[in-house]
Amino acid sequence: MTTEFTQLNLHPQLLQAVAERGYLTPTPIQASLIPVMLTGQDVIGQAQTGTGKTAAFALPMLHNLESDQNHVQGLVLVPTRELALQVAEAIAEYGQHRKVRVLAIYGGQSYSLQINRLKRGVDIVVGTPGRLLDLMRKDILKIQNIRTVVLDEADEMLSMGFIEDIETILAETPASRQTALFSATLPQEIRRLADQYLREPHAITIQREQITVEAIEQRYYFVNETDKLAALTRLFEMEPVTSVLIFVRTRLATGDLANELTLRGFPSEALNGDLNQESRERTLSRFRQNQIKVLVATDVAARGLDIDDISHVINYELPDDPELYVHRIGRTGRAGKTGIAISLVSPYEKRRLRQVEAFTRHKIDRATLPSEEDIRKSREEQLLSQVAVWLQRGRCRRERELAESLVAEGHDPLEIAAVALKLARLEEKQRPIAPLTDVIEPRPRHFERQAMRSNHAGRLPRLAHTSHEPDMVRLSLNAGKEHGIHPNDIVGAIAAHADIPGYLIGKIYIQESNSLVDIPEALAAQVLAKSGAVRIHKQPVSLRRA
Repeated sequence: MTTEFTQLNLHPQLLQAVAERGYLTPTPIQASLIPVMLTGQDVIGQAQTGTGKTAAFALPMLHNLESDQNHVQGLVLVPTRELALQVAEAIAEYGQHRKVRVLAIYGGQSYSLQINRLKRGVDIVVGTPGRLLDLMRKDILKIQNIRTVVLDEADEMLSMGFIEDIETILAETPASRQTALFSATLPQEIRRLADQYLREPHAITIQREQITVEAIEQRYYFVNETDKLAALTRLFEMEPVTSVLIFVRTRLATGDLANELTLRGFPSEALNGDLNQESRERTLSRFRQNQIKVLVATDVAARGLDIDDISHVINYELPDDPELYVHRIGRTGRAGKTGIAISLVSPYEKRRLRQVEAFTRHKIDRATLPSEEDIRKSREEQLLSQVAVWLQRGRCRRERELAESLVAEGHDPLEIAAVALKLARLEEKQRPIAPLTDVIEPRPRHFERQAMRSNHAGRLPRLAHTSHEPDMVRLSLNAGKEHGIHPNDIVGAIAAHADIPGYLIGKIYIQESNSLVDIPEALAAQVLAKSGAVRIHKQPVSLRRA
């Protein structure tokens, strides 16, 4: 028997919001956990992103909120700022008719903005543990009256070194709180956390259905992050594009990329959440009528997009969730047509690519970007092809008269033709062929760690104070073997306290009394700003440039 949302005894305003998003039937995890969470019982959901777990905890939390309260009632802990924004946006949408105040808290955003919002009053906070702890220690975020705590993607928070922070946060919440823990896997440390902080939880395991996409040619290009725009413009020169949908991760990036492409001779428009409904419809209408060929969008803005003849979908940035990749590329290859899905993958996105391949059970082919010579040759072939078409048509009477007048003035016919072709190619100056830099693949970290741990040959070799990898800098921290630290400790501590993804951290060398770690140069200031706040085994460590 199929369950519908209307049978789950949710507040009518929540049902209205769910219906407006086009949902009628709950997913298995929603149907199983919503009734349980409505009673206030603790729950464990073993489920991956894409199973509908956000609504599974958001709807009961919103249902149980008390109105006109001046304190935070719900707290959701997540591993990354991207997920914080995504979850906060979903909760706000579900709670819009209840006028619920939701705030995403994460590193990298101004403290003053978050502090001002908290002082004005917030019902539900979604945040990363590092920034949440910072605001708690400043006595700005008060969680003594929390009714519900959600630990989302607990295993990912474990791998990033957040467990100690999570325990510190949980210790500040009332013992009577409701706790919901969600994790794709349940390693021993997560089970220990559940045993200690959850009371007789109702547990459920949901297997996400594997999805494959047929009739779509999938390939990826391996490029440096800074070369993605250059790579994209090269592909536009060579691909048989009739209409293309480009996906980026943020609203700001949609406008930036659309502007850059337009400046380079590829007219583009942005589709993001800043557009009102009227502007959105106008943009989509121009796209459907082929008045614009390129649309740059976020996943949220592309929801409900129903256009059958998109020739290409391009992942300018890969999504965190493999299922979003499937939803993205499913917008091409429709109505019996074939489609092309292209991903631009930087060295630090290789892990996401492997997750996509594992989820879709499909090996994505790596392709080579066209060279400058390829593009020049293609441009000339297209020009000659167009000339041949017009020669066959014979519809150039006035232009022929102009040419004859130039010949009569004594000009060489071949020279006239050459000048005419040169004038025809003037627009190519709008499309300079940007150079590409060589891509250096990061060395798999588990090999590095193994090398660091095995020191049978004696002392470690003398290490350079600068990173050998492009766009990376080497930092030194005042903790090493004598302090009992391991590579995972360093990754977890820096990722948690500096609020950067752990996979961006490069080589790690643990020495006797200090350690060296490589991080992206663009994040150096952010990491160094946390020197002294970074803790390993509850002890503060300092960071400086090596």
